[in-house]
Parts: sequence; C-alpha cells; structure tokens
Amino acid sequence: MSAQPGKATADTERRRRRYPRHRSSFQVVVTLFSGGAYQNLNAHCKDLSEAGIGILVAEELTCGEVASLKFTLGESLQTWDVRAVLRHRRGYHYGFEFLSLTSQQIQILKQHLRGLERAD
Repeated sequence: MSAQPGKATADTERRRRRYPRHRSSFQVVVTLFSGGAYQNLNAHCKDLSEAGIGILVAEELTCGEVASLKFTLGESLQTWDVRAVLRHRRGYHYGFEFLSLTSQQIQILKQHLRGLERAD
C-alpha cells in the first residue's frame, strides 16, 4: 500500500491542462506597478500555450500580481503587449495566464504554436 494515497491521482490531475505547453525561447519584458512606479524586468520565455506563458525572471514576484508582458513571436516584427496574471511559481520560473488577448492575437498564437515542440 502506498504511503501517500492519492498521490498518483494528484500527479495525473496536475499534468492535465486546458492547453498544451510548447517549448519556446524569446525575450520578454515584464512591467509591474510597484511602490507608486512602474518597474521593467527582463525575462526569458521557456514555454508557451494558448492560455499563458512560462518565463524565467531573476526577481521575487507574488502570485496574483497583474503585469504587462511585451514580446515578439518568431520572425514577426509586431510587438505584443498583453496583460497577464501570475498564477504559478517554482523558483524563478513563473507561469502567467493571459488576460487580454484579442481574437486576432489568439489566431496568430495558435498558428505559431503549431510549429513548436510540445513541452508537456
């Protein structure tokens, strides 16, 4: 008998996501409003999905914070500026959920993800 009942079920549920993650690598600027001023942080994307982005940031952030994320996808010259909420943290790897994608951005993102390797 397992010393931790329900662990296998919890692991399976954790892996079940609304949207698959895809490996990605590009620069991201995270803008936060803190202490009465805006703070820009340089970050790096590690994975991407239709619903959000996983990034590395060498700063301490708090779950629930809302930020502006600026980045470009692939060869595109168009800069994306989207609002996102911090949902998950593991060390300096942060998971943000997109809040403000337009229908056009969603279509572009779906097309971009088709060419990327799955990360999960």
